Amino acid sequence: MRTNIVIDDSLMQKAMSVSQSKTKKEVIEKALLEFIAANTRRDLLDLQGNILFADDYDYKALREGR
Repeated sequence: MRTNIVIDDSLMQKAMSVSQSKTKKEVIEKALLEFIAANTRRDLLDLQGNILFADDYDYKALREGR
C-alpha cells in the first residue's frame, strides 16, 4: 500500500540509526511489526486470570516429552 506521510527528519534519522535500517521504508515496517507485537502481548496479558484450567492440569508433565 502506497502512503504519503510527513515525518520529522530528526526522528526518522534517530529511528534509522537505532534500528540500523538503511531505508525509511524498512524503519516504518520494523516499527509497525513492533507495534503489532506489543499490542498482541498486551491482549494476552488482559486474559490473565480469565482462563480456567482443569484441576488435574499438570503443565510440567506435558514438558517431560521435550
